[in-house]
Amino acid sequence: MKDAFKAVKISESVYWVGAIDWKIRDFHGYLTSRGSTYNAFLILDEKITLLDTVKAPFKDELIARISSVIDPKKIDYIVSHHSEMDHSGCLPEIIELTKPEKVFASKMGVKTLKEHFKLNCEITQVDNGEKISLGKNSLIFYETRLLHWPESMISYMPEEKILFSQDGFGMHLANYEVFADEIEESILFEEGKKYYANILLPYSKLVLKLLENIKNLGIEIKILAPDHGPIWRKDIDKYINWYEKWAKQEPEKKAVVVYATMWGSTELMARAICEGISSKGVEVKLMPHAGSHRSDIITEVLCAGGLIVGAPTINNNMFPKVADYLSYIKGLKPQNLKGFAFGSYGWSGEGATQIQNILKEMKVEIIRDELKVKYVPKDEDLKVCYESGKLLAEKILG
Repeated sequence: MKDAFKAVKISESVYWVGAIDWKIRDFHGYLTSRGSTYNAFLILDEKITLLDTVKAPFKDELIARISSVIDPKKIDYIVSHHSEMDHSGCLPEIIELTKPEKVFASKMGVKTLKEHFKLNCEITQVDNGEKISLGKNSLIFYETRLLHWPESMISYMPEEKILFSQDGFGMHLANYEVFADEIEESILFEEGKKYYANILLPYSKLVLKLLENIKNLGIEIKILAPDHGPIWRKDIDKYINWYEKWAKQEPEKKAVVVYATMWGSTELMARAICEGISSKGVEVKLMPHAGSHRSDIITEVLCAGGLIVGAPTINNNMFPKVADYLSYIKGLKPQNLKGFAFGSYGWSGEGATQIQNILKEMKVEIIRDELKVKYVPKDEDLKVCYESGKLLAEKILG
């Protein structure tokens, strides 16, 4: 295996030695339709240092890439930026193989790694702002708690101006091209936005604080090296500006209409609502349950100004698929939305009311009472749907 998997040099002293996962399609509920990478980095210096490991099934790929540069047993230091299993899954085996002098983690990282694994070594705690020497290079560590786990941290190598940003600035994208400038920009934007919406959205205030801290500390970044997706060596400011925009969640002139239907009645309502929204020049994205994944819905919601959710009632409850969507979206805490609920029913009609209540819990600004239609909507019902869509568009336009 070692002859087939090679390290990729990304700077004078640093190599990418990660793994490419072409098969993964579900990342804790998030549809990863383009696969992913688990990035690890090797620094060649007086103290040879490995930054992070990879998901356990990819251990041999990691070792093979390291072996294409050095004997893994020559590794002196290992840094664990983040204890989640896609980055620490094979850490115990790598420690056993390399027997490093030290393994570094944040204060919470030390605790988390001990709880995850039975490690045959001590973990050395590094504090926020602490600097360690590797020889001609050094690493400065910064805690990034809840970006996106409590023990998360990043590190900066000032001599080569590389920011190892852990799960920040990442994306799920399997690619043989290691650098972002080798990949089409539209793909980078799409996958970067999807990653932000599904992973970092609840922590947007902390993202903005991190961006401010980077500016205040005067950290110059020539290479941005996240733990998922491509490495940035060009247009870094553009990518950071994308992150700032997503973190601010400034609503665009756009609405997302999500719905489920059993016999087509709720679908008719949804389409009429969309026609009303569109009539005012507001972009509208219609997302039926049959072809919409929850992770794609939250990606569309990220910068939207409106969220409208509809479902029929079944067994005195909203349609189950919509409950799934709402549970997922609610947990990600999108902001600055206006909207309402709608739905058809035959007997009792609780579904739309349940949706409306959840939207209120999400702090969506409700612009009208839930819209209910019994059985098949008549022309006058569809007119109300159309006018409700217009009303939402007017609210979005201000």
